[in-house]
Formats: sequence, C-alpha cells, structure tokens
Amino acid sequence: MRDPSESPSHIVLVGPMGAGKSSIGRLLAVRLQRAFTDLDACIEAEADTTITAIFASEGEAGFRSRECRALIDALAKTAASVIATGGGAVLNAGNRSAMRDASTVIYLQVEPAMQMQRLAGDDTRPLLATDHPAQQLAELQAMREPLYLEVADIVFDTTQHSPENAAVAMVALLEQASERCV
Repeated sequence: MRDPSESPSHIVLVGPMGAGKSSIGRLLAVRLQRAFTDLDACIEAEADTTITAIFASEGEAGFRSRECRALIDALAKTAASVIATGGGAVLNAGNRSAMRDASTVIYLQVEPAMQMQRLAGDDTRPLLATDHPAQQLAELQAMREPLYLEVADIVFDTTQHSPENAAVAMVALLEQASERCV
C-alpha cells in the first residue's frame, strides 16, 4: 500500500451504493484538509444532465465510459484529494489499475438491510429501477465484491457508523497505515 501521507496520493472510496461514499467522503476530505471529488457529480456536471438521463440516452456502457474519463481526470490532479466513485467503477480493469497506482483505496462495506434503508425512496439510481431492488443489490454485490476486495487497501464497514463517526474512524485507520509504512 502507498503511504497515505505521501503526496499526491489520493484516497479513493469504493463500494456499493448506499455504503456512504459521498457522505463520508465529504467529511473525510474536510478532516484531511483535502479537496473532495464525487465522480457522479462530475459526470452530471460535464454532461449537463442526470445520471438517470445518461443511462436512458446512452445506456450503462455510455455511463461507464464517462465514469472512466472522470476517474482518470480526478486521479490526474496533482493535489491529493478524496474521490468518491460510483458503485460500478471497479468493473473496469483500467479503473482498478489506475486506483491502485495513484491512491489508497478504501472499500466501504454495508450490510444489505442498512443499504436498503439508506436507499429507500431514492429514485436517482438507474440500476435500482426494478420491481426487486433488494435482489438487484444482492446480485450487484455478488458480482462486484471480489473486485472491491481486489483493489482495496483498507476495508471499512459503515453499517453501524454515522458518516461523522466513519470519517473519524477512517482518519485513524489511515494514520495507523501511514505509521506501518514508515
């Protein structure tokens, strides 16, 4: 693992939707005094439309292409930052390689019941536009779990943590990892 205190090492958050990548990422960036980049927000800003609209007009493949470009752009920045990815960013081998090369990757895990609770009423997730969202989440997790674990330097379960508590705990984990690298 790259020493988290090394500059310009980014911190990249991966994990399923509802794990807290965006909410925890913002707080973690503040605590570490780094910029925060939410890839989904970058994609929407660049496209001047929503992710739902991108999925509708370009399909998942079009969205994933945009996601790759947004990740590469975020990782190319010289100032160390905290980057929240979309849940499927790990599907692309190039993305996984780029994350490993330029960042410390934290895999945010979440138990399925909490994930469903956090996503209840969220109609901005195209992959959950199904009659069986819990089954869809389980299938996505089964496919993506090995990829999250492959790329992760640190695994952190967010299920029992508020975003604030998770950010505090992650700072401590990063400090411990940094001390081990010295």
